[in-house]
Amino acid sequence: MIGLGLRLAVAGGREAAVRLVVVAVAVALGTGLLLATLAGINATKTQNLRYAWLNTGADPSTTAAVAGVDPVWWLAREDYFHGEDLGRIDVAATGPAAPVPPGIPALPGPGEFYASPALHDLLRTTPAAELGDRFPGREVGVVGDAALPSPGSLLVIVGQPVETLAGQPAAAKVSRILTTDPANCSRCVVGLNDTMFTVTLSVIAAALIFPVLIFIGTATRLSAARREQRFAAMRLIGATPRQVSVLATVESTVAAVAGMLLGFGVFFALRPGLAAIPFTGATFFPDDLGLTLVNVLAVGAGIPVGAAVAARLALRRVRISPLGVTGRVTPKPPRAWRLIPLVAGIAELAWFVGRKPETTNGQTFAYIAGAVLMVTGLVLAGPWLTMRAARVVAQRAQRPAALIAGRRLSDDPMAAFRAVSGLVVALFVMTAASGAITSYVAERASPAGDSVAATSLSQTFWPEELVPGTPAPSISDIPAGLAAIPGVTAVIPVRENLREISSDSTSPQGPGLIRCVDLARTPEFGRCPEGARTVAVWSDLIGPREPGTSPDQRVWPASNVTDLDSLRLLSVVVQTDGSAAAKEQARTALATTNPWGRFPATEAEWEADSARTLVQFQRLADVVILASLPIAGCSLAVSVIAGLTDRKRPFSVLRLTGVRIRMLRAVVGLESAVPLLVVAAVAIGTGFLAAALFLRAQLDYSLHAPGASYYLIVAVGLAASLAIIAATLPLLRRITGPETARNE
Repeated sequence: MIGLGLRLAVAGGREAAVRLVVVAVAVALGTGLLLATLAGINATKTQNLRYAWLNTGADPSTTAAVAGVDPVWWLAREDYFHGEDLGRIDVAATGPAAPVPPGIPALPGPGEFYASPALHDLLRTTPAAELGDRFPGREVGVVGDAALPSPGSLLVIVGQPVETLAGQPAAAKVSRILTTDPANCSRCVVGLNDTMFTVTLSVIAAALIFPVLIFIGTATRLSAARREQRFAAMRLIGATPRQVSVLATVESTVAAVAGMLLGFGVFFALRPGLAAIPFTGATFFPDDLGLTLVNVLAVGAGIPVGAAVAARLALRRVRISPLGVTGRVTPKPPRAWRLIPLVAGIAELAWFVGRKPETTNGQTFAYIAGAVLMVTGLVLAGPWLTMRAARVVAQRAQRPAALIAGRRLSDDPMAAFRAVSGLVVALFVMTAASGAITSYVAERASPAGDSVAATSLSQTFWPEELVPGTPAPSISDIPAGLAAIPGVTAVIPVRENLREISSDSTSPQGPGLIRCVDLARTPEFGRCPEGARTVAVWSDLIGPREPGTSPDQRVWPASNVTDLDSLRLLSVVVQTDGSAAAKEQARTALATTNPWGRFPATEAEWEADSARTLVQFQRLADVVILASLPIAGCSLAVSVIAGLTDRKRPFSVLRLTGVRIRMLRAVVGLESAVPLLVVAAVAIGTGFLAAALFLRAQLDYSLHAPGASYYLIVAVGLAASLAIIAATLPLLRRITGPETARNE
């Protein structure tokens, strides 16, 4: 029977050949997307592992002495350039047997540094006053890919004298380079931690793999009705159910195997483009998008097995009774119990409002469990919702096309919903992610590009960051040419407030002091109360945000301290016109004032740094949106084509009886559009509800409406889906000619 099945699949005539090619191509696309999803997950893990060595010194295991190893003085800090993170590692080896970070052949000596390829290119094209002057000495090499999380990473490793670096309070003496994955490191500060990693991969898996599997399953069911009729005829002439099952399995498996093999080619063709997608906020190296042996075996075996199972399930009526195929007994209608998982998921998320779990693992489980329940509930409830909508269409139909479409949908809502089930998951995940992220951003609004939070730099000299025994910076240490930099509009020194005053909880004041006459020259930073001569401020003249109040509207609290000349310099604030050249020149000049402290930064850069997790999830949401909708659209196209192919003979008979092709197109369009629009509305509504419950439970935030981009993407996605349906309608004229209506 296997030989006969192979012959039917490969040499069964033109129809069999077309069916084989179409199914193979559809499975190839689905396999390629599935492999791309798995490779993206693997690349995320590989990228996270490359962050490991940057946490050297932060993890206690790296500072323990190791026999036979000369320790290295290590100081890791974060700088910025044009708003992008620039990692800087200062090192000083105490002997020849010092550990060496990945990506470089040896530690740089004093006056030497290694730069990442992206930074190397910037140093060649950027004026030294804006970037190069920050790094003393000469470049001796380029950091290799093994040390870089991303091809675009900005990183520099600078050599220093031992006696200089050993005296820095923030420097650590390390004996080994950390190799522990940040996902498993509690003290790591760079990379994705365990919670972020778990949530990120869970979202990717739920939002991409599920629609891809639906697409593959839909593709393997192409021409299912025609095969049912053919196998039913075999049953009538004596074939056993087992023989029919073997034939169906072989035929579907041949197409699935061919498609699976082509899918690997699709994946390798897509891989260079996938590397440019920032799943975690940074792009990948192409080699990171690899597949494990488990991935290859699972896909290589799983798709043919899945196709075989789908074929057996599709022909269950043939095995029971061959007459059931021609009789077309109406399936049992879906029941209302299908709503239970959806309601349970909503109830689970609602229960945690005001009852947020205390542990991170508890929070992760609670919210992911609720989301999974809601996705499962949407998929289960979809046929019931489709049936209810179809009955409404049939009851209110005023034209034959609407009546026929409504009756057919209500007779078999499972098949109608199957075509749009992938779109349901895509819309739900997209809506929930957009709603949550938009609300988070709205509650913690980022500063506008022309705000002082984005145009002013501050360099703070915290006492604990100064080398013991060295004098604190003074006004005279401020670079003389700082104010002359083109684009710099003001240089404002801030004195240190008295500790007993700034730490008084009954009358809290900022850690800095400034004269009102100096503040009046820069009203964009706020103003003094009437009659005040001195006010208490934050070191950057901005401080924590006050909801509904912009920096220029702020009234700083008056201070009784008037003798500012006797107080230590706390910080220097530089206001610019917002141009990149002015900010980078000022940053480079300020860095020389205290070369071993934190690097100067704008408030917007600090906020962007703290919101990096949000940026990663925003990028992830964008990837999910852009990947899920095309997958769902492909599933819809395959399903519509399969439906047309399976019903070409009934439609041909209708055309012979006088039914116009226009009415048949209206029937097919309504059968596809009704479940699409109904389920899309439900998915969007439940997505907003899930986001609102999560925000209220986890952050006590209210839901804010997404921006115009969300509605544009939804509208484009739905319009594209409807366009796919419309694009298949011209096939009706070609496949419903009189020759198709003949008895076979």
